[in-house]
Amino acid sequence: MDRREALIGLNLIGSIGTARLKRLLEVFACPQEIFCSPAGVLARVSGIGHAIASKITSLQEEEIFKETGLAKAYGLSILTYEDEGYPKNLKNIFDPPIVLYVKGGIQDCDAHSIAIVGSRRASCYGLAAAERLAGELAGLGITVISGMARGIDTFSHKGALKAGGRTLAVMGSGFTHLYPAENEKLAEEISCAGAVISEFPLTALPLKQNFPRRNRVISGLAEGVVVVEAARNSGALITADFALEQGRTVFALPGAIDSALSYGTNELIKQGARLVTSVRDIIEEIFVVSAVCGQVPSDPPKPCLQGKLILSKEESFLYNLISDSPLAIDEIIERSHMDTTTAAGVLSRLEIKNLIQQLPGKQFIRG
Repeated sequence: MDRREALIGLNLIGSIGTARLKRLLEVFACPQEIFCSPAGVLARVSGIGHAIASKITSLQEEEIFKETGLAKAYGLSILTYEDEGYPKNLKNIFDPPIVLYVKGGIQDCDAHSIAIVGSRRASCYGLAAAERLAGELAGLGITVISGMARGIDTFSHKGALKAGGRTLAVMGSGFTHLYPAENEKLAEEISCAGAVISEFPLTALPLKQNFPRRNRVISGLAEGVVVVEAARNSGALITADFALEQGRTVFALPGAIDSALSYGTNELIKQGARLVTSVRDIIEEIFVVSAVCGQVPSDPPKPCLQGKLILSKEESFLYNLISDSPLAIDEIIERSHMDTTTAAGVLSRLEIKNLIQQLPGKQFIRG
């Protein structure tokens, strides 16, 4: 057993996170040595005790090989928290997962990300808002993170996918028990445009107690968390709590005061969460400038994400049409041969992406 296999084995125990692992490694020279130690010695390590010690000594090396073989059969990669490709945002939280099972690929650009979470039983208003926010964020080159649950999570992933952007889904179960089952096709689409991720061993069931652990990973991967509809005891509020503990910015979409689904988001706003009415509210609060533009401006920054944008043909055409000299919308319509509605929609998207800005009198210049 090598060091990496030992870490995968410790993750199979289920009761060991990086906090307990660090205590073990204060006593033992390497993870492999942990498995060579008698239960009585392990039990004396702070936070371990007899129950966990017994699980460690009972684990057979064949179980680790079976797990890695099954991961390969499912087309998964396994990242330990010591690996180069382990997400940096997540590695810096209090108790990052020892192991991540990944279908797809996590890229460096995924550090620039926003999580969108909310109710499984969302309203049409909530679903539409989640899909729109996710699409606009993805269009700006920002990775959208969610939990692939029904409702807000599903529509957040779909919004990012429709915009041709990246999205990461964090599961509360192992890959042999993908949950919810109806999102199997969505999981495949996500893995092609980002990654589906789980810290749980492959055969782990979607048990209720898994989801708070899942939620800390969602917020840990992201730079900020947007809550879209949450009832009084919603799991989305747990994600918001984790986000605050991890130093992430929390945003909330306001809702009707007589709606049970808006209770959580309205409470978050009362407690200091940033109110969101458009993607600009998120962008103006969290800027990922240095990795994209090469420098951080001294003045209050504006979104500077041109280097990561993927423009549609219409967006590219209008952007090239507009220069540093003001151009009236009537002239834009005439030159582009677009109808008024189409041109207005494209101009709006370019404004959101901060590529152009509107001047008084419906005139536009480069942003």
